[in-house]
Amino acid sequence: MVTSGAVGVGRQRLRYRKLVNSSFADLQKPQVELDGKACASVGQSGLMALYDTLFSQLDVTSSQLLVTDSDFKDPDFRMQLSQTVNTLLALRVIPVFNENDAISTRKAPYEDSFGIFWDNDSLAALLALELKADLLVLLSDVEGLYSGPPGEPHSKLIHTYVKERHQSEITFGDKSRVGRGGMTAKVKAAVYAAYAGIPVVITSGFTTDSITKVLKGERVGTLFHQDASKWMLLGEDGAHNMAVSARECSRRLQTVSSEARKKILLDIADALEANEELIRTENEADVAAAQQAEYEKSLISRLTLKPGKISSLANSIRILADMEDPIYRVLKRTELAEGIILEKTSCPLGVLLIVFESRPDALVQIASLAIRSGNGLLLKGGKEAMRSNAILHKVITGAIPDFIGQKLIGLVTSRDEIPDLLKLDDVIDLVIPRGSNKLVDQIKESTKIPVLGHADGICHVYVDKSADMEMAKHIVLDAKIDYPAACNAMETLLIHKDLLKTEGLNDLIVELKSEGVALFGGPRASLEFDIPEAPLLHHEYNSMACTVEVVDDIHAAIDHIHHHGSAHTDCIIAKDLEAAEIFLHQVDSAAVFYNASTRFCDGARFGLGAEVGISTSRIHARGPVGVEGLLTTRWILKGNGQIVDGDKGVVYTHRNLPV
Repeated sequence: MVTSGAVGVGRQRLRYRKLVNSSFADLQKPQVELDGKACASVGQSGLMALYDTLFSQLDVTSSQLLVTDSDFKDPDFRMQLSQTVNTLLALRVIPVFNENDAISTRKAPYEDSFGIFWDNDSLAALLALELKADLLVLLSDVEGLYSGPPGEPHSKLIHTYVKERHQSEITFGDKSRVGRGGMTAKVKAAVYAAYAGIPVVITSGFTTDSITKVLKGERVGTLFHQDASKWMLLGEDGAHNMAVSARECSRRLQTVSSEARKKILLDIADALEANEELIRTENEADVAAAQQAEYEKSLISRLTLKPGKISSLANSIRILADMEDPIYRVLKRTELAEGIILEKTSCPLGVLLIVFESRPDALVQIASLAIRSGNGLLLKGGKEAMRSNAILHKVITGAIPDFIGQKLIGLVTSRDEIPDLLKLDDVIDLVIPRGSNKLVDQIKESTKIPVLGHADGICHVYVDKSADMEMAKHIVLDAKIDYPAACNAMETLLIHKDLLKTEGLNDLIVELKSEGVALFGGPRASLEFDIPEAPLLHHEYNSMACTVEVVDDIHAAIDHIHHHGSAHTDCIIAKDLEAAEIFLHQVDSAAVFYNASTRFCDGARFGLGAEVGISTSRIHARGPVGVEGLLTTRWILKGNGQIVDGDKGVVYTHRNLPV
C-alpha cells in the first residue's frame, strides 16, 4: 500500500497543540501557516497508528517504509527494498509506503515535480515496476477517468484508456476537462506503469468493496493496459454509436408522412410472409439446439414459432398499420392569452432498448411498434434464439427505406455489449426487459435509464362462492393450459371456503389433474385436497402446474393477491355483482378481470395491434404496452411576438379550445 495523509494528520495535531498553548492575545494575532515538513514528521506516527488499528481488526500486521526520491538512485537500495518487501509479504505483513516528506528536499507536488517520482501516485507506479506487481490500483474520489468533468451530465466514465485516442481528447491542468487536479497525476502514473507492463485500474476509494471488485475482474473504474488498443472492437464506443445511429434514423422516420410509415409496416408484413420458409428453418435449428442442450420445456415452448405464427404476426402488423397515426396528435389545445395558443402533442420517446429471452416473435412485435411510434430501437435477444432473431432482423430491416436507414433497428448480438448500453442514459430513453425475474432485476440494478416491465407474472383466479362452476371450470382451464409458459397464465387458484366438498369444485380439481396440471397447495388446500405444499405462495411455474389455496371470503382473497401476487393480471369468477365490484376496484393490479380468462391480457387481444411487453409499473404505461406506451408529450406554443416582461399587460385566459 502507498498512502498519503501524514501532513494532514500532523497539521491537525499541531494546530490543536498550538491552540491549547496559546493565550487569547496570541489568537488575535495573524496566524502563520504551519511548516509542512514539521507536520509530516508529527503526522507519520499518527497515520501508522491508524493503519495499525484498522489492520489489527482483520488480524493483519502492518509495517511502515519511508522513502525519498534520492533513495531510488542507489541500486543497492532498490535491491534491498525488494528483499524487505518480499520478506514482509512472506510473513503476511502489509508494507505501507509513504514519501518521507519530513526530510525530502522537494517543495510541493505540482510545484516541484522533478525526480524519479514526484507524488504518491508516481511512487506507486515506480514501486509496482520495482516489485514486479501483477496489478496497480489507484484510488480516487471519483469512479475513474471521465470524458469530461464528472459532475456534468454528458460526461461518461472511460472504462478502457487507449493512449492513442484519449491522450489527445482529454486535457488537464487549468483547463482540465476531467475537473479533478489529482487525476492528472494518476493518469500520468497509470500510463507510465501500464506501458511498462503493469496493468492499472483507477477507481473510487469511496465505493464499497471497490478493490475486491477489481480483483474479481468486475468492470469498475478505468483500466490502463499496454494492449488496450487491441481490445477496442465494439466496447462502449460501438454501443454508443449504435444508439446514436438509431436516434438519427428515428428522427428521419419522424419526418416522413403517416402514409410512408404505414407503407413500411405493410412492406415488413409482406416480407415476413415471403420469407416464412427461411424463418421457420432458422427457428427449427434454434429449437433443435435448445432441445439438445436440455433447456426447460417452457423456454422451448416460447422459442418455437408454431405453424401459422408468421401469418398471425404479419396480420397484427397490418392491423397496427391501419390504426390512427399515434404521433403528433394534438391532445389538448389551450388559449393562454389573446394570440397565444398552447398545444399538448404526442411524440416518440426516442430510442428504446429491449432485452428479451426466448421469444423471437417478440422481436417482430416490438420492431413494428417502434416504427409505428417513430422510435429508434436496439434489440438484444437470448442466445437460444440467435438464428431466429438474426433472420427476422434481416427481413425487417431489409424493408426499411435507405433514406431512413436500416440502423433504425439495431440487433445486439453479444451479451458483453449490454453493460455498455445500460450506461447510455444520454441516448437511450427507455429499457424494456422481457424475461426472467433475474434478468429484470439485474437490469434495474445496472442502469439509470427508466425501466418498464414486470419481474413476475403471478396471475390469480379467485372463484367466489357465487360462481357458476361450469363457467369457472372453462375459465380456469383456459387460464392455465392455453399457454402455460405465458406471463398471463394462471399461477394461483383461490377458492372460497364455502365451495369445499361441492360437486362443482370437485369436478374442477379432477379436470385440472386430468389435463396434466400438477397441483400444489397452500397451508389449507394441501390438507383439504391431499396435495403437496407449494414451494412458495409467491411462485411462477410457467408450466403445467399451479398453486391452490382456500380463502374465507373475497377480502381474504384480495389480501392474498396483494401479499403474494405480482400486480400483473387477476380475475374473479362470480355471479354476485357486488362482490365483483369490490374485487375490480380493490385489487391493485395492472389488469383486473371479471368472468374472463387471464389470457386476454395481451396487446393484440386488447386491440393494440401488438405489445412490447406487459408493465406492472405505476408510472407511464401499465398493463399491455402498445404504441401509446412508447410515446411521450411535447408542448407547442404559438404566439405573434408576445413577451412576459413581468406579466405586465398580459391577461391570461387559460381557455380550453377544441382539439
